[in-house]
Amino acid sequence: MLNHIDLMGRLTRDPELRYTQSNTPVATFTLAVDRDFADKATGQRPTDFIDCVAWRQTGEFVSKYFTKGSMAVVSGRLQIRDWTDREGNKRRSAEIVVDNVYFGESKRRDSAPQTGGYNAGGYNRPAPTSYGTSAPTGVGAFSELDDGDGELPF
Repeated sequence: MLNHIDLMGRLTRDPELRYTQSNTPVATFTLAVDRDFADKATGQRPTDFIDCVAWRQTGEFVSKYFTKGSMAVVSGRLQIRDWTDREGNKRRSAEIVVDNVYFGESKRRDSAPQTGGYNAGGYNRPAPTSYGTSAPTGVGAFSELDDGDGELPF
């Protein structure tokens, strides 16, 4: 069985960090995620608002480094939760249990760039760089092909 989801969107509010009775940190936040297609009638891309929950160090990381409007990339699993509201009605909620979270954009120019993210394994990975930036030459570097004779070089 596979239950894995990756999302990229903007936080609709600052993350809310709480602690369980056993002092385990848990952060909740909502991502606004645009759909890949536009509505035929309006031409607008609909937006889904997806609830996310991050536990332990991942939750602390989100709470510390992300704010309302931040672009985040989350990876985790979909969880459906049944609960009862104050009036006694049975309710059902879907949320993403976050395993990994990454910065979806670099910081503004007025501050140092952000690198990496936090994942459940506890280590940082470099953030993806944007296309068009200069890269060192050598093994693995991309270079532009000249027009040459029209033949591919391989």
